[in-house]
This record gives sequence, structure tokens and C-alpha cells, in this order.
Amino acid sequence: MASELPKTYDSQAAQTRWVEYWLSRGLCDAEPDPARQQHTIMIPLPNVTGALHMGHCLNGTVQDLLTRWRRMQGYSALWMPGTDHAGIATQAVVERRMLEEEGLTRHDIGRAALVSRIWKWKDDYEARILNQLKQIGSSCDWRRVRFTLDEVCSRAVRRTFFRMFDDGLVYRGKRLVNWDTYLQTAVADDEVFHEDVAGHFWTMNYPVVDQQGQPVGRSISFSTTRPETMLGDAAVCVHPSDERYADLVGRLVRIPVIDRCIPIIADGLLADRTLGTGVVKVTPAHDPNDYACGLRHGLPMINILNPDGTINAAGGEYAGLDRFEARKRVVARMEALGHLEKVEDRVIPLMHSDRSKTAIEPYLSDQWFVKMDRLAQDAIDAVEDGRVRFFPQRYTRTYVDWLAEKRDWCISRQLWWGHRVPAWYDESGHIYVARTEAQAQEQAQAKHGKPVALTQDNDVLDTWFSSALWPFSTLGWPEQTPELKTFHPTNVLVTGFDIIFFWVARMIMMGLKFTGEVPFREVYITGLIR
Repeated sequence: MASELPKTYDSQAAQTRWVEYWLSRGLCDAEPDPARQQHTIMIPLPNVTGALHMGHCLNGTVQDLLTRWRRMQGYSALWMPGTDHAGIATQAVVERRMLEEEGLTRHDIGRAALVSRIWKWKDDYEARILNQLKQIGSSCDWRRVRFTLDEVCSRAVRRTFFRMFDDGLVYRGKRLVNWDTYLQTAVADDEVFHEDVAGHFWTMNYPVVDQQGQPVGRSISFSTTRPETMLGDAAVCVHPSDERYADLVGRLVRIPVIDRCIPIIADGLLADRTLGTGVVKVTPAHDPNDYACGLRHGLPMINILNPDGTINAAGGEYAGLDRFEARKRVVARMEALGHLEKVEDRVIPLMHSDRSKTAIEPYLSDQWFVKMDRLAQDAIDAVEDGRVRFFPQRYTRTYVDWLAEKRDWCISRQLWWGHRVPAWYDESGHIYVARTEAQAQEQAQAKHGKPVALTQDNDVLDTWFSSALWPFSTLGWPEQTPELKTFHPTNVLVTGFDIIFFWVARMIMMGLKFTGEVPFREVYITGLIR
């Protein structure tokens, strides 16, 4: 029977017809087959925060071309699909919507109810994301969709944490972290950016006092961009060779706004006699350089902030004020008391959270960390000896420079959405790392000789901790599945340059640590659609 040929090409009808044809016949499926060469690409897992954009389309097109090319050559070509729970970003968007639409916060509804809401969000937006990929013709093996919080990936995350804890690579400690006061969680060093903002440079002075706290007729001047932090000052510091202050080292000064006496110390690593007055106020709990100085001199770590950025009880009469309001009042008080010398306008390179776009506060907090020295060096070696190659090659420098810093990685986040830290604490603060509370209780009873009350850690693990395992957790690791034996190591990773250190470096570190192999041999870096 004759049919009329349409006068125009209907792309939508053709798209729907061919997508259904490919999917119904399993033309994109990949099976472990020892008789065939394999080719594997792991999708840079999209966050379930919303719909995909043109950047995903560009990146996916490159992966699709490579996969189809190998498939036509007879390879068993796997393009592994999946999505990321994106801890901070997803919880933030759900909380924001809940507040706008219902006037509720997470504390109003509790942890279980919030997590339930986020799972609903995930289900809706994951379906949307996967459908978008299917509709542009992405030839993934759609039977194998993985999610970073599904049971397969979660088992791998737990095993990784336990192994690293047992190996001494994961530890808990009170350290200075980048604190997002809006989201009230720590963020890693690579999740912050600097932005120049208009600010001020205040020069003030503290009176020198005797051992009884009485003024001796002298003062010592310093400059600061954050006057509110003087509420947490533990010392003032001068250079050991600065003759102007040689006779003051070891003496005391009094902080007028808090009426606390602190010592004058000498430290050549912190103070520079050629800059300003040559004097630095030392606030170990709220500045990285001051923190290092505080460790060297055994200074008290006085935290003056609540998690939301307000002043805590250590701030005396300023307690409860937002830190920026406290700044105004501290300056006004110092001026009224005659200790403000001058104010200069300055452009301040201020650190901001990449997640909330708000100003970061250095904050002393108990967090979980990964020791990076050995892991980072192994990952550097893998690129420098050619086991992993970057295209374009210039991105090798970006990768190596970041890893070479070998800063320990803060992996705990003060969130409710994510892989909850598998650790419990007794009333004495002893830590029990275990798969379940029952196992933690067994450890506690062995220690105490009787059952004890335990509380699970409230924090979750950094999203990048789970996505770092993506090349092998998706294939069933730690089980030696046929898929893991066939499709790992993968062949090529296609991703943007913006996550070379967030994700690429960490996948290589974890792959080497837990499988003994690099997770991919080539990294193709695409541009970004702005």
C-alpha cells in the first residue's frame, strides 16, 4: 500500500522511533566476552540536582562517538550510565524549595523526613536526566544504570572507608577547615574560590600590661581586615629580629573589647617586620597561618563562631550577633576606647564557597580526613610515567600541580544526604568504626566489658569520596565480578577541565590503591560551554 512521503523531515518522530528501536533490540548492550576486545567509558555522572544542559550534551556526544566507533569495529563496547547523589548541592536545593514553599527547615522535619524528600527528588530528576540522554541517542548500556547511593556503590564506599581507616589513611581530628556558614558544613580546599571585594584595613593597638593586667604606659599596634576575630586572639606576634619589639617579647597585652590578657610572642614564619607595623594578631581558630603558629607555640584555640556564622559564648557581650554586625560593634568600641588608629579602604581577595557562593570562614572543627602524601605521589607517578595520558597534554600540569600540594583531604560533611560516616562514639568519645551499630557495640563491649550507649556520627562523606570509586564500584567491586574482570581498567575518560582535581585525580588515587591499576589510560578534556 502506497504511503505519502512527508514534505518535511520530522526530527522528533524520527528521534522517538530510532531510540525505541535501539533500546528494544539491546543494540547498545555490552557483555563480558573473553573472545572480543573490550572498550569502556564511564559517564561523568550527572548530579541529580536538575536537568542536563548543553555542556552535558557536548560531553556525551564525544563519548557516544568513541563508543559507537569501537562497537562498529567489533569491540564489546560499554558506555556505563549513572548519576551522582551530589550531597551538598542536592540537599541545598531541596531545603531551599522546602523553605520557600512551606516555611520549613530540615530541623523542623528531622533527618529521616528530609532524606525521604530528597529520595523523591532524586527519583524524579534521575528519570528526567536518563530520558534526556536517551533522547539525544546516547548509546549507553541502560541495563547497568548505577547511582552513588545504591546498594552496589554503597557497599564499595563502606569497604573503602574501613580499609583506609585500618590502614591509617583515614583519621578524625580537630583541624582548621573551610566553613560554609550558609550551608553549615565544611568544604574542601578545592571547593572554594577567591573573589576581590571592597573592604577595609583597620590599624588598632592593644595596651601592654603587667602580670596583674595593669597598663604599663605602652601599646603595640597591628592591622587587620577582620576586627571581630580579636575576640578569639590568643597572642600578638613579632619577628624575632625586630628590634622595635625585642624588649616586649614575653610580656602581655590586654584585648580591650573582651578584657583578656594574651602574650607577645616571636615567630619568624608568621611576622614580617617589613610589612605594616610588623605585628600580627594571632587567632589560631580562625586563620590558617595563625593556626600553624598556634600549633608551634602551644597557644589556645579559641573558637568564637557558631556554625551559622554568629558569635558564640566565647565572644562575651557580642554573643549571638552575626559576625559582620560584631565587626561593626568591635570597631566602634575600639574607637570609643581610643585604640583605633586609622582605617584604610582595601580590595580584599575573599575566599568563597563554590557551593553556596557565600564567604568562607576558617573554622576549627572535628572532621574526618584522608592522608594524601602517599596516595597523591602514586597518582603523580602514574601520569609522569605514561600509564595515564591527558589530551590536550597541557592539562597534565594542572593535575600534577594540585596533587603536589598533598594537603590532607577533608571528607566529612555536616549534611544528612549522603553516605553516613560508619562510626559510633561512646560517652567517653572513643571511636568505633564498623559496618553496623551491632558490630560497633561488640567492639565497645570488648573494650568496656559491658554494653554501653553509642551514638552514630552525624556527618556524611564528601560526594567526591564515592564518585572517586566510580570506575570500579559500578562494576561490582569489591566482588571480582565478570564485569570487573572484563571492563576494568576502562579505556578513556571524557570530562571537563573544571573537575580534574575534584574527580580525575581522586579516581586515579583510589584506583591505584584498591585495584592496583589506573582506572583509565587516557583522559580527553573537553572545553566548557559558558
